[in-house]
Amino acid sequence: MTCESCGAPLTGRPRRGRPARYCSGACRQRAFRQRSAHRARTATAPPAAGTVSPAGGLPPAFDSFVGRRAELTRLRALSRTSRLVTLTGAGGVGKTRLALEFARGLTGRHQPVDLVELDALHDGAALAQTVAAALAAPERAGRSGADVLVHAIGDARRLLVLDNCEHVAEPCARLVATLLSRCPRLRILATSREALRVPGETVFRVGELTLPPADAGDDPVVLLRADAVRLFVERAAGCSPGFRLHRGNGRTVAEICRRLDGLTLAVELAARRAGTLPLDEILAGLDGRMSPLSLLAGGHRTGPGRHRELAATIDWSHRLLDPAEQAVFRRLAVLVGGFDTAAARTVCSGGAVAPERVLGLLCALEAKSLLVRLAGDGGTARFRQLGAVRAYALECLRASGELPATGHRMVQWLNGLADGAADEVFPDQAGSPLAAERDNLAAALARTTVPDGAVRSRLVLELARVHYEQEQPSAAQALLGELPRETGAGALGGAVAALAARVACQRADLARALRLGERAVSVERARRHPAGLANALDARAAARLCRGEFAAAVADLRECLDVLAALDTPQGVAWCTHHLAWALLQAGGAREAETLMSRCLPVLRADARWSRVAAALHTAGAVRLVLGRPDSAERLFAEALQIVPATSFHALYPVEGLAMVAAESGDPRRALLLYEASAGARRRLDTVSEAPWRLRLERTAAAARAALPAAAREAAAGVGRRLRGERLVAYALRTRSDGRREAAGGTAAAGKCTLTGREFMVAELVADGLTNRQIAQRLGLSAHTVATHLDKVRDKLGMRSRTQIALWVAARTESGQRAPG
Repeated sequence: MTCESCGAPLTGRPRRGRPARYCSGACRQRAFRQRSAHRARTATAPPAAGTVSPAGGLPPAFDSFVGRRAELTRLRALSRTSRLVTLTGAGGVGKTRLALEFARGLTGRHQPVDLVELDALHDGAALAQTVAAALAAPERAGRSGADVLVHAIGDARRLLVLDNCEHVAEPCARLVATLLSRCPRLRILATSREALRVPGETVFRVGELTLPPADAGDDPVVLLRADAVRLFVERAAGCSPGFRLHRGNGRTVAEICRRLDGLTLAVELAARRAGTLPLDEILAGLDGRMSPLSLLAGGHRTGPGRHRELAATIDWSHRLLDPAEQAVFRRLAVLVGGFDTAAARTVCSGGAVAPERVLGLLCALEAKSLLVRLAGDGGTARFRQLGAVRAYALECLRASGELPATGHRMVQWLNGLADGAADEVFPDQAGSPLAAERDNLAAALARTTVPDGAVRSRLVLELARVHYEQEQPSAAQALLGELPRETGAGALGGAVAALAARVACQRADLARALRLGERAVSVERARRHPAGLANALDARAAARLCRGEFAAAVADLRECLDVLAALDTPQGVAWCTHHLAWALLQAGGAREAETLMSRCLPVLRADARWSRVAAALHTAGAVRLVLGRPDSAERLFAEALQIVPATSFHALYPVEGLAMVAAESGDPRRALLLYEASAGARRRLDTVSEAPWRLRLERTAAAARAALPAAAREAAAGVGRRLRGERLVAYALRTRSDGRREAAGGTAAAGKCTLTGREFMVAELVADGLTNRQIAQRLGLSAHTVATHLDKVRDKLGMRSRTQIALWVAARTESGQRAPG
């Protein structure tokens, strides 16, 4: 059973023997308002005196409106402050349906609403007449065009919905400006793929439907929170009675919605295929081997042609572009992973499109909703085409015969990016400049035949580096297998073998790692290339460290430093010095390691990227810990934790270091809690640390378990398994709920607990990540009662967010405090 309003599963108990129809009072009230609006639309009362009969009216809604509740709320707020609101967005995103749903909500408030559909107009010459006909406003002698409309509307309060304005944007803008200036109580809601650019206009961009998170799994309750999934399920059930979402098909439905980018029309068309095709075949039809546009057809026969198939919707927008815009639009199709302006300038230039025009053309395509703008790193603007739009553009590119030349320019651009890191001594660990372009790089290698074998080999190596940096060793090894074994005579030298050695370490294939490291050193010695030899020695040292051959690793790294001494590369020297300090630490030379870290850490702090700084801070902290200085080690681990993303595997090393600090400081509960939290994160990310570090950490955890009573041990482990992400970082850094750092050994919320037993149970379930509805089901309460308990918890603790409550629970449990009796 699902809610008749929002589609969420019903978990409540029947009332007085009647089955539940809605999941909450809000959904019940929403359904009541929709029924009231429907009755108002179908009423036959004559129009009030002095008003124009809305001959256009609003068409009836034959299917349900799914999602968009936040958009409707915002649209209502905007309509109260702006007389002209324009809904913009990609074709098929749902602008018309959102406008109609908003307008239907006004028909029961005695406000006339007129819908004017403009898609049948070929130009703007008959625009005023079309609007006048929709308002049933006849022409009079001496009065025509806009004057007829001004006279018909006068100072009456009404809403005019102008649907599909993009192909007559300029005449539409002129007419709208005239009407708004001469009809003081008129409001206009327009839908268009680009803004009208009228003074006083408020542009409301309609985005794609919400999608389930990547880690949502197959839980129907979680998946149905996404509007795209709910729409798919509802429309599929209409074509295939009995269709429902369950664990067996949840992942497939979610992936279909993701492949379609949550584009409303695309999701609806795909869902209608569920009556004839298995879900797996629908997904296979979207995988790029065939055009997804052929699958996304078969809409309602009674709807506009552009709503019957997705290709027609996109074609409608494409025909409104000028030749230069069409050229850039189709050439961008090769950039499957998004792009910045520099990429577009290189790939799209040629013919009538000069490089200096590309930026303006990108802005024009974005304004016409054929590109989606994304937030790039460092403020760099990035764009992308939605999947269905890109499929159409790629068909246009093939038909134009420009695909080979565009693909060649794409390879040139990627090769230029690789040139940016040509002087890096340790390229496998420097952060590839092509990391942000991984999908574009993979597409170029899969789709383009590069005549120059050296260029192709180099790009394959760069893609393998990206996979290695992102801890995907299987993909990296498969790519490296495509490259020739003997590359000593080529430009790549021993770089392939060096990277392959590091990849083998990731895969724990230690014998192969050493063989590849020795091959890399041999090739580079023969080639007499100092930077290449330094990289090869570092790779062989990494293999020896993984094998526990610490003395041999130290010898390799000392030679590496000697080679680098002849090169002007302070960052390279500092990075190799850090590696030597780590190897010395494993070999028992902590004193020398401390001296080396004091030399290289300031250099890395000054100029290195965050991942290198975090690694060096971790090494310095580990050295201080071995030397019996846990306070200093804690500061270094905390500094490292503050500069890495909370969701990155890099954050786990300083968390584990802080667990060791806690154990050294006589706090086994905190040590075990941090260990369990990190172990759980490593299981979720499927990553392991280096063997020496892992063994020491496991010894620390075993000692912490032995130091705790059974009950305290289980409590600390349970809390640790629940801590993750920002909550874990906050606990590890001893950050209080008010953002300040507490003293070591303190709790996140000191003071006497004033919660009742039931309130504490609710707080604990909040810490477990349960929603109010799930807590109600667990405790046998109503969702309203749970919300009341939660309000009391917030008031008593002085906390507003669920995260703060969860941290408070974790701190109490970690400190051994009991729940109220």
